[in-house]
Amino acid sequence: MDASQQLILLILACTVGLFLWGRWRHDVVALAALMACVVCGLTPTAEAFAGFGHPAVITVAAVLILSKGLQTTGAVEALAQRALPQRGGILLGLGVLTLLGATLSAFMNNVGAMALLMPIALQLASRNDIPPGKVLMPLAFGTILGGMTTLIGTPPNLIVSGFRAQTELGAYGMFDFTPVGLGIAAGGVLLAVIAGRWLVPHRPQSDASNFDTGTYLTEVHIDADSKADGKRLREVEQMLEDSDAQIVGMVRNDFRVVAPLPSRRLHAGDILVIEAEPDALGTSLTRLGLKLEEAVEPDRDSKDDADASEADASTDTAAAANPEKEKEQEKPAARHSDDIALQELVVQPGAAILGRSASDIALRTRFGINLLAISRQGHRSIRRLRWTEIEAGDVLLMQGDAEAIAGFATEYGCVPLAARSILIPDRRRAITAVAIMIGAVALAAFGVLPAAVSFTAGVLGYMLTRVIPLRRIYEAIDWPIIVLLGALMPLAAAMADTGAADVLARTLLEHVAQGNPVIALTLMLVVTMTLSDFMNNAATAAVMCPIALSIASQLGVNPDSFLMAVAIGASCAFLTPIGHQNNTLILGPGGFRFGDYWRLGLPMELLVVAIGIPMLLWVWPL
Repeated sequence: MDASQQLILLILACTVGLFLWGRWRHDVVALAALMACVVCGLTPTAEAFAGFGHPAVITVAAVLILSKGLQTTGAVEALAQRALPQRGGILLGLGVLTLLGATLSAFMNNVGAMALLMPIALQLASRNDIPPGKVLMPLAFGTILGGMTTLIGTPPNLIVSGFRAQTELGAYGMFDFTPVGLGIAAGGVLLAVIAGRWLVPHRPQSDASNFDTGTYLTEVHIDADSKADGKRLREVEQMLEDSDAQIVGMVRNDFRVVAPLPSRRLHAGDILVIEAEPDALGTSLTRLGLKLEEAVEPDRDSKDDADASEADASTDTAAAANPEKEKEQEKPAARHSDDIALQELVVQPGAAILGRSASDIALRTRFGINLLAISRQGHRSIRRLRWTEIEAGDVLLMQGDAEAIAGFATEYGCVPLAARSILIPDRRRAITAVAIMIGAVALAAFGVLPAAVSFTAGVLGYMLTRVIPLRRIYEAIDWPIIVLLGALMPLAAAMADTGAADVLARTLLEHVAQGNPVIALTLMLVVTMTLSDFMNNAATAAVMCPIALSIASQLGVNPDSFLMAVAIGASCAFLTPIGHQNNTLILGPGGFRFGDYWRLGLPMELLVVAIGIPMLLWVWPL
């Protein structure tokens, strides 16, 4: 092994390690790996950013925009409402919903499909009086499975096709993934629907009309006329017992106290941190005459004043430059109390609000809404709500005008957990969006145009027909994914050019597969699937494709078998909530814990191997 091979393998190992660690975002890690390759001379500077022009990257961006159009126009929701049976048992409803999710994911972004169907899934759970997780996990797995059935269903398929295009075999067609992918998806959907009722952990909900988001941590303010004023902490705790609420901390004069002594006497102005079920919050507040802290004007807290003043200053500056913006910013203050609503939102993976707090984004000033509480599975903190950094899977309880909350959710990547859409459906635009999507798929499927060109033409069609407002077109793109793909393409090329991929392939063949192509194929599928459970699926595909091609070359067998194994394995992440964005999306609403996923996920991955290997050997023989 020469120096260049050792260097690229070291960079690869560090990259994978950082992906698994999860401390930094995937796109940041990928860019760091690209820069390391350039600095070390493994990637020519002229080719450093060639990956951003790769057809797979362009296609992913275009498909994300087309998917957004299907979402925002109400096309998918209309289809779901018509497809789902209004009567029948949970098995029929779950089966139709999961099948619909898998079908939609074949032609649009599977995270978008999951986000659209989630409110309907919660309705189904409520109607049948079962925990929401029993519906959400099968649906999430179904949308993941559906993505592997077409070229555009998931980024790993596009990446695999891109690597094949670099060989003399050319790129894959639209439905080349369908025979194997459809067989696995069909078996997986059946397993999720039938066995999910037993294998998905039972996370009971406190009421049939509500889903279990876990307990909320919220802040309540003690006023002078509150029943809690002057009482000792133990007395207040006794009053809260019947409401299934408990005090986990308090704030006095901006000083946070963990586990305050039961003998401590409470005074007006104190802030209590209460842990309670969503339904118990109202009871707790009424019983003690407390107010939600965020509903109290922050004129008593100098820090809050500073935050508000700073936000107002920035707002005034922007308003002076743009009068129309000033009118928009005046709207929150003009809301009437009759318009105030409570809304639960779940934070999506990759949302713009991740790592930021209500104070950071000037939530009150910009939107005129309040963050009342946060539900975060497995964690407890008494840090002030307005300064708490938001994480993926958090459930936020928001108070304010319904339109303002919807605008916030749209801008910052949150999904409402009520059975209503954020945007009003538009029948004409919905029909136009569906027609353009069908046209783009047809052009790519029949080979009239390459996939990248076909779907980019579809985006142009969206722009000309205003299916999505022009200012929203680029907001539909998941830029961290685009950066991730564009940065990893040169890294993968460096692995092949230096021969490092051949070294890894030879090691696997000699020490594990021992020259047996079927064992090598199974190993490729299992290793890819395992990596995908802990790191981004697009990154997994980009790392494993050069190794797959090298193994096939050394064995002298059909490379399609190994590339398809990578495509399947990269799309099948069922063991952890971090393996796929859809798994993360259901973490809060389903009340799940980190260790809940493997119970259905492990049988699912075993089924993928059991069906996938025979199907690969049949459809893409060695």
